[in-house]
Parts: sequence; C-alpha cells; structure tokens
Amino acid sequence: LHNHGSWRPKPLLDTARFTLSFNSWHRKNHQNSQALWKHEAVQKYLETLSKEYQQVSHLLSADSLNDFEQRTLRRRCADLSPIAAAFREIKEAEREVQELEAMCTELDSRDEKQLLELALEEKESLDEKMNVLCRKLFQLLVPKEKYDRSPVILEVTAGRTTGGDICQQFTKEMFEMYQNYADYKRWTFDIVNYTPAEIGGLHHAAAHISGENVYRHLKYEGGTHRVQRIPETGMSSRMQRIHSGTMSVIVLPQPEEVDVKVDPKDLRIDTFRARGAGGQHVNKTDSAVRIVHLPTGLAVECQQERSQQMNKEIALRTLRAKLYQQIIEKQLSQEQSARKLQVRT
Repeated sequence: LHNHGSWRPKPLLDTARFTLSFNSWHRKNHQNSQALWKHEAVQKYLETLSKEYQQVSHLLSADSLNDFEQRTLRRRCADLSPIAAAFREIKEAEREVQELEAMCTELDSRDEKQLLELALEEKESLDEKMNVLCRKLFQLLVPKEKYDRSPVILEVTAGRTTGGDICQQFTKEMFEMYQNYADYKRWTFDIVNYTPAEIGGLHHAAAHISGENVYRHLKYEGGTHRVQRIPETGMSSRMQRIHSGTMSVIVLPQPEEVDVKVDPKDLRIDTFRARGAGGQHVNKTDSAVRIVHLPTGLAVECQQERSQQMNKEIALRTLRAKLYQQIIEKQLSQEQSARKLQVRT
C-alpha cells in the first residue's frame, strides 16, 4: 500500500531474482517435489504471495476503491487464490507428517509394532499427498500468458480459389469439431456468422467462445490446412488426379470493452436482408448488419439473429476483436524487429 493509497503487485525484479535462484537450484538438485518445497527461496516466495493475497482480500472489502482498482484487485486475487489455498493445504499436511513422525518415535521406543506399522502406513500416504500437492502448487506458479483467460472469436473459411466442394465440406466438419470440443469443455459457443455452401458445405463461419481459459487452449489452432481428395482406383487417368485445396482457421482473443475504443464517427453501418434459410423473415426484414471501420478498412457482418440491434452488437464485438488483433500483431512485429537488431542473422 503506497502513499497514494493504490495497490501495486510485487516488483518484477523480486520475481526475477526468485526465478533465477529457483532455476539454478533446480538444475543442480534433481530431487522430488518435497525437497523443492523445503527450499528456503521457495518458502520465502510463497509466504510473500500468501501475505499479498491477504492484503488484496482486505483491500477488496474497502468501499473507497473505484471500478478500475476493484477490477485490478479482483484479477490479482483470482491469480493468488489457488496458490494461497495450495500453500495452506501443504502446510497442514506438513504438520500432520510431523505429528506422525513424533508418534512413530514414541511407539518405537515402547516397542508397539502393530501401532507403529499403522502409523508408518499413514505417513506413507501423507508423503504421497504432499508430493501431489507440491506438484500442483508448482504448476500454479508457472507464469501465464497475458490473454490465456480471454474468450475468443474463432473463424473458419474455405479456400476461395482452390478445393471446391471438398474444402467446403471439410470446413463444415472443422467448425462442428470445434463446436463439439467447446461443448466437451463446457464453454459457451455462440455462432456469430454462418454462410453455408449450396452443396452442404460451409463457405465461412465465426463463433464467440467464452469460458475458462479458452484462449489458452485454442491459441495454437490458427493456421491453414491443406485438404486433399485421393480418388478411388479403377477410374480414368483424368479422374485419378489428386485434388488439393485449403481452408483456414483464425483464433482472435476477445477484448474487454475497455481494451479497444471505437469512435462511432469512424464506422459505416449498412443493413441488408439475411441470406440462407429463414422463410419470410429472410425475404422481408433487413436484419443483417455490416460494419466497416473506415480508418482501417476492416469489415464485419452478422446475420444470425432476427433482431437488427442484436446483430449490430455482435458485429461490434467482432470488430473490436479484429482491431485488438491488429494491435497485438503490431506489438509482436516491433518485438521481432528489436530482437533481429540485437541478434542479427
């Protein structure tokens, strides 16, 4: 708690010092998790995090904080809560082990063999529990990337010039696969855009996926897939050629409202009639929305909902995600350029 009354996390230098001492010690001593838990630097670092969690929890109960400070503290509290809980569990298990060791010493001095065997079995199970808890704790200490907890916008697109119906069918299967995976992970899968092909495949589709650590699980899914159709044997030489095509998957972290500010003056909003199945609603209602961001030329559209207002909100959310992705790519480009200047070739 600094002079201005605002809370700040521990300096990065302290974390770096702990990380360096942790890594150097771990390389020199290939021991089990309990040995690592007993290391002085680990104990000191965990006690510091536990105290910080108590401080943050206390500050959250104060009424003098503004919305930004509360949001920052809640995020930090969510980060520290599982670490503090695991730290308490290990401390309690450690006390139980010490009590059992003292009991074993007393029973051995009194030559109580049966009770000693039971106590040793209990101690062995507690040791195993300690190892499991320590491994869990050290996994929690592994640093997380900035956007790992963010929801995502996932898009699939069939190749425009190659592949034809084979790529469109594969694009549909990929989109359904991600939908089933989201259902398996108990995530919320909201379809933003869905443009089916005439023969049953899929030209393009986009979905907003929210839940626990969505971007962490999907951030490496983006890329281009090559689709090949291998013909059956016995056909003519013209039909036996292997047909190749492509389809792409794009995964964008979904920004919060405060991350990207879009000026309404920079937007051109068009409405049109939705395409595809839908009966009279499709033929008579201009519910579909297309939004163009004039400074960048980015364009998004949504026609999934029957309400024009809901389609507009979904399209704005998708536009923010794409603008946010441009910011991230610009930062990565700057980092790569700086690294190239240092490393050369």
